Amino acid sequence: MPANNTFYNEILTDHNLHPLHKHKLPDANMTLEGVNPSCGDDIVLNLKVEDGKVTDGSFEGDGCAISQASADIMLDLIIGQPVEKAEHLADVFHRMITGTITDKEKEELGEAGILEDVSHMPARTKCAVLGWHTMDEMLKENS
Repeated sequence: MPANNTFYNEILTDHNLHPLHKHKLPDANMTLEGVNPSCGDDIVLNLKVEDGKVTDGSFEGDGCAISQASADIMLDLIIGQPVEKAEHLADVFHRMITGTITDKEKEELGEAGILEDVSHMPARTKCAVLGWHTMDEMLKENS
């Protein structure tokens, strides 16, 4: 667990109980479902991408606290960013979870960096990466 377990739990709990981005997005022009069958996480990621930029995003569905918080944190980071930056952040996040990241790269992830310690819990890594993997797959399919 992280050195500051209380801080980690507060951020996860806040994003899980009060997600900013968990709602329908009627004007989304990209939608993809992501499922983690090993624990039942099921999210539908909705993005609005215009002129190569993620202008809005949301998610719907159910899952554990880690999957829900991670998706919400991810949307905080990518909304307003060019698609290339969102794809880059997804790559950095995946490498963080597999333990191959520099401190400078971790800084790019902001709050998402608190999920680094999930890499020590193999059963939970799929939960943490679900939203990121879904977003990456969606953007690559539509590029």
